[in-house]
Amino acid sequence: MNRVERESAARRILEQAPPQVPAELYADAVRRGTRMLRRRTLARRTLWLLLLAAALAFTVWALTVRPWVEPPSQTTPPVSGW
Repeated sequence: MNRVERESAARRILEQAPPQVPAELYADAVRRGTRMLRRRTLARRTLWLLLLAAALAFTVWALTVRPWVEPPSQTTPPVSGW
């Protein structure tokens, strides 16, 4: 199939009348789209809530454990009695 034949085949396809769409297809598509949007919104809110809970748990942990403070040395005895 050369270029001219492909172009003429494409023109024939484009010149044909579009196929009829069932009437209930629009309502089904709207219902399915609404359901998908609700699920996506619920998933997004759940993930934000999970992220907020993780950040709060990390903050509480960091404030109680204080990982940035060096632990006291246990290898040398305290110097006293000089």
